[in-house]
Amino acid sequence: MEEYDPTIPVQTVLSGKFRRYSHLTKLQHLTIPSVIFPNIRDAFLVLGGVVQSFFRLIVWRPDVVFAKGGYVCLPVGWAAWLLRIPLVIHDSDAHPGLTNRLLAPVAKRIATGVPLENYNYPASKSAYVGVPISSEYVPLSDSERQHVKKAMGFDPKRPLLVCVGGGLGSKKLNNAVALHLNKLLEMTNVVLVSGTAQYDELFSLTPQNDKRFQLKAFVSQGMPDLLGAADVVISRAGATFLLELAAVGVPTILVPGKQMVWQIKHAKVFADAQAVLLLDEDRFEDTNDTTLVAAVRKVLKDDELRKRLAINLHKQARPHAARDVAAMIVRASGKRR
Repeated sequence: MEEYDPTIPVQTVLSGKFRRYSHLTKLQHLTIPSVIFPNIRDAFLVLGGVVQSFFRLIVWRPDVVFAKGGYVCLPVGWAAWLLRIPLVIHDSDAHPGLTNRLLAPVAKRIATGVPLENYNYPASKSAYVGVPISSEYVPLSDSERQHVKKAMGFDPKRPLLVCVGGGLGSKKLNNAVALHLNKLLEMTNVVLVSGTAQYDELFSLTPQNDKRFQLKAFVSQGMPDLLGAADVVISRAGATFLLELAAVGVPTILVPGKQMVWQIKHAKVFADAQAVLLLDEDRFEDTNDTTLVAAVRKVLKDDELRKRLAINLHKQARPHAARDVAAMIVRASGKRR
C-alpha cells in the first residue's frame, strides 16, 4: 500500500456538525442549551466553510470534487454545486450519514459500499463499488497461514481466534473475551486486539505469559497476515473492516454495536448472504452467558460451516473498488480515461 505523499497540499475549511441524540426527543433537541447552542454555532461554521470553499474552488478550478462523507465534506460539496463543478460522493455505510444525504441530490455520481437496495439514492446515478482497501488483503494458503502463526510465536497446528473491536475497542466484546478466555484457550490460540482505551485494564486481567494468548492495543503493521492466518475472527461491523475480512475470506462472527445503526445494517447485509454469524452484545452483560464460546466452538468444530462462511464472505469482496471509484470520478469530470 502506498504511503501518503507529504508533498500533496492539504487545506482546511470551517465546518460543523449537527448534534442528534437517540435518547432525546425533538423538543429536547430544541430546548437543551448544551445541544442547541453548539448546533447554532456550527451552522454558522458550515456557512463560513461554504464561503471559504467557494473562493478556493474558484482559484483551484478543479474538474471534479470527490467527497467521502463526514461533516467536513458538506461545505465543500455545496460550494462545488454552486459553481457547477461535478461532485462525486462515496458512502461506505449502509446507513447514510447526514452529510451524504444532503449532498446526494446535487451529486453527479454516487458510489456505495454495500448493494444499492440498502439506499434511497437514485439508481440512475448510483453504483455499488464497495470500499477501497489495501491490496495486501488476500486469502492465504495453508502453508502461509502456518508460517504466520509460527512467526507470531503460536503453535501452528492449533486454531487461531482473532478478536477485534475497532480502533478504540469495544468494551462489551473485550470484557466477554476476557471473561471466557480460559474456555476459549482450551479450543484455540487467541489474539485480542483491544483498542487503546481499555488496553491497560485488560493487561492486568489477562495472562501475559501464556503462549496461547496475545493482547494487542492495535495492529499498525501486519493486519492482513493476522486476519489471513485466523481460523475464526470476532469483530464489530465497520464497513471498511468488513470488506477487508471479505477480501481475506476468513470465517467471521460479527458483534455489531447496538448504538451504531450502520453496523446493524452492515451485519444484516452480510448475514442475509449467509456470510457471517451474528451475536447480540446485550447477551454479554449476563456473566453466565456462553453464546460467544458456543459460537466459536460451533465454527471450529463444523468444517462445512467454516468453509461455507469463508466462501460466502469472500464473495462479498470488491477487490476493484478503488479502481471503480477512480473511474467514476474520471467519468464525472468529463475527461477521457
